[in-house]
Parts: sequence; structure tokens; C-alpha cells
Amino acid sequence: MLPYLGEVFGNPSSVHQVGRRARALLDAARERVAEVWRCKPSEIIFTSGGTESNNLALFGVARHFRQKGRHIITSAVEHHAVLHCCEYLAKQEGFDLTYLPVDKTGRVSAESLVAAVRPDTILVSIIAANNEIGTTQPVAELGAI
Repeated sequence: MLPYLGEVFGNPSSVHQVGRRARALLDAARERVAEVWRCKPSEIIFTSGGTESNNLALFGVARHFRQKGRHIITSAVEHHAVLHCCEYLAKQEGFDLTYLPVDKTGRVSAESLVAAVRPDTILVSIIAANNEIGTTQPVAELGAI
């Protein structure tokens, strides 16, 4: 990151020389990521951090699929960035929110997810590894549900 903090610090949306150089490097990075992930460069979105990424994903999915359903499932031990998004969607936009419990180690059970899923469920957000206690979730098993 050092070159980008010291030499190529321009706004990639600006038309000046430093901005154009930053844009070229950003586009090259996007193309490299797209190649690895086997997708289009236009499908890659760089954000400033986790909270912005969570907002983009949760608000985007919920609002896109709201005509198909308004039920969201998350866990009781999510990062606050996720909890705050889900709470906002429930209180301000009329989504129904289910919090899955966790066991004494902080793990969500597949059984609790199966029991919570409804025909109007459009989104399940479970943290892969808890930022406070380090518990890892059975992501493959939960994702298969």
C-alpha cells in the first residue's frame, strides 16, 4: 500500500494526472481480481472497509429481493455493523428479523437455521469467524441450507 499512500494518492475519479494514474492502477487491480474470481471487472466493487461492505451487501440484497420476501436471519453474535443494518431494515423498512441463538462456544447450529427459514426468507447473514471470541461457524453446512 505504501506507493498508493505516498506517490499515487490521487482521487481515481479526478481528471488530473495523479487521479488518472490512480484510476489506471485501480482498474488494473480490479481486472486482476476479476481474473482470479472468474468474473467481470465491473462486478468487482472495492470499499473502504468492513462496515461499508456489510452495508452494501445487506441493504443491496434486502432491497433487491424485498418483493420476494421480507424475512432476514442473522445470529445473536454478529458484528455490530451487521446487527445495525438488520435492525435498521426491520425498524425503518418493514423487514422481519430472526436472531439465531448460539451455543456456549458461540456457534450457530444448522438445526436452528433450518427451523428459522421460511418461504419469505431472502437473506441469511452469519459471521464466518467471530471478531470478539474467535469462534468459527460451520459455513459450508449453513450455506448448504
